[in-house]
Formats: sequence, structure tokens, C-alpha cells
Amino acid sequence: MTEAAHGTVGTSDTRLIVLRGNSASGKSSVAAGLREKFGRNLAIVAQDNLRRIVLRERDRPGGANIGLIDLTARYALDNGFHVVLEGILYADRYGTMLQDLVRAHQSVRRCYYLHVPFEETVLRHATKPDAEYLAHVNEGHLRDWYREKDLLPNGMETVIDAASTLDDTVQQILSESGLNGILPIDR
Repeated sequence: MTEAAHGTVGTSDTRLIVLRGNSASGKSSVAAGLREKFGRNLAIVAQDNLRRIVLRERDRPGGANIGLIDLTARYALDNGFHVVLEGILYADRYGTMLQDLVRAHQSVRRCYYLHVPFEETVLRHATKPDAEYLAHVNEGHLRDWYREKDLLPNGMETVIDAASTLDDTVQQILSESGLNGILPIDR
């Protein structure tokens, strides 16, 4: 899907935040932290939810989830929601969609890559509260999925490393996106 096919997206007031990184890098926690600090009117578009739960699709090049993620983010932005789009979102599979979405958004857009070394990824993975997930996803899976600094082209992303605490990361994104200066709308 291209920008030409969709035109501009969002409003002059909406914010688009893209959070990418390897498994267990903290993307979902940061998204939840942003919503907790900001309040209502912040949509979380989570790759895992749309790909694994809604579609029950494997992560493959050209998958249907890529278009669904794009449409969901655009729909939320067009309806006045701020959007946090989060997921592993490999650059070679999702990069074109992400670049088109960012380019099409009318207002503030910020992209972040949460960089966590593989050894730290394994440690963080072990702390996940979902016992069923932990039983099915092991270190071998993490190693297969891991991509060292799988960045989007042209310096689109700010890299946040593992030394940044969850609160520091949330505060940085709130500040850089301008969400810390906007009142939430109680929908």
C-alpha cells in the first residue's frame, strides 16, 4: 500500500509513534507506559495482536498482517486518535509500509528502535508473566528472530538502548512527540 493509494493520514493534532525492536526489548511495556501516562485517545496498534491473535498468521514477507497494521493505524489516526504502533516489524518486511505511513501522516511522527543486546533479550524474556508463551518460546526461537539493529533507512529512528529505564524511555517519547503537552480526550 502506498501513500498515493491512501493520501494523507491523521490530523494536524494527531501523533504517530512507531516502536520497533527485537523480542523482549520492551516495546509493549513502553506502549502500555505511554498509555498509562497519557490517558484515553491513544490507540496501541500491536503487531502481535493483529498478526498472531486476529489473523493467526505467521510472520512472512508479504503477509496480510502488514496491510491490516497499516489500515488500523490509518483508521485510528483519521479518527483523531494518537497512535503507538509497536512490534518487531522487521525492516525488510514492514519497512515500506512504515515509511509510507510515516510520510503520509500530517503531523508529528516519531520512530524509535529499542536496542537490547541478545544476552539481555534472553534475561528479559525469562521475566515475561505469560507461562504458556514461555513454555513455547525458548532461547533458540529468540536467537532465530533476533536481528542486530534492524533499522529503517535514512536515520528514521531514534535508537534507545537497554540502559534507558522504562520510565526514562516513556518520558523521552512523551516529550519528543509532544504528547506531554496535549490533554487526552475522554472518549
